[in-house]
Amino acid sequence: MKAAILKELGKPPVFADFDDPVPQVGEELVTVTASAISQVTKSRASGSHHTSPDRLPAVVGIDGVGRTQDGRRVYFVLPEEPFGGMAERVAVRLQQCVPLPDDVDDIIAAAIAIPGMSSWAALKERAHLIAGENVLINGATGAAGRLAVQIAKYMGAKKVIATGRDVAALEQVKALGADVTIPLIQSPKELETAFKEQFGGEGVDVVLDYLWGMSAETLIVAAAKAGKDAVPIRLVQIGAASGGDITLPGAALRSSALVLMGSGIGSIPLDGLVGAISGVLQAVIRGKLKIETEAVPLANVEETWKKDSGSPRVVFVVGQNSETSA
Repeated sequence: MKAAILKELGKPPVFADFDDPVPQVGEELVTVTASAISQVTKSRASGSHHTSPDRLPAVVGIDGVGRTQDGRRVYFVLPEEPFGGMAERVAVRLQQCVPLPDDVDDIIAAAIAIPGMSSWAALKERAHLIAGENVLINGATGAAGRLAVQIAKYMGAKKVIATGRDVAALEQVKALGADVTIPLIQSPKELETAFKEQFGGEGVDVVLDYLWGMSAETLIVAAAKAGKDAVPIRLVQIGAASGGDITLPGAALRSSALVLMGSGIGSIPLDGLVGAISGVLQAVIRGKLKIETEAVPLANVEETWKKDSGSPRVVFVVGQNSETSA
């Protein structure tokens, strides 16, 4: 079969032949129609993710959309190495396949599942968001952050505060449901003041952090200084677009009820992640979730991988679909 094959960590995958998967007992053989580039997929391929492949060559892609042998449309996630989603066929465990709603097309399903899951799982599985609470999303201008704003509102958040460096993109996030926006291009002192204004007053119950780095340091200090005594603020760390490490003052934890936790593969059971994806897919139409997509033939994976910026969401289409997507 044809597939996007990773031959060396840190290098773009190439479009070439790969062995066909042989489904084992309890697995579905899925004919793939679409598979999107995600931050997790790119991190794994670079070798920087804790779930990067142990052996090469391997097919890239942690998920995708396709048809089972009996014709059912499914979304699938985390096939066993060395197989991946960016291929003509993949074998996946039954419990890692999610039926697709009839009114959600393959491209949207492939594009929205992983970025949508990141906030859905964080809000439901880790933060246990209660309708009426206030949510701050640090890094709300990327695909995952934009969906986080929409999903927080869909889950009943009273107020959503969005941050980002791109001021024009922050304006667009307002149309997706953000009640307050905070540009991160301010000085550290100005940024701390802006954060403290939110943690005081009505307060913030849940923080979803997609950035880490300096903005997270400032946010944590502001939460400790301005948050209400003995009232927990649940901060869920999801991504590290601004850096993998921060300086964390011990006093920020001793002087507040701040609760720090992470969300992702390893911190949430697989069935919880699959359940979160199912929730996102069911909410696409009900919640009018929006995501920008670009469909590209899988044969163009190497050149597309090099120039991908994450916006719009690149979805590789496979087989007959690739003939109509260029």
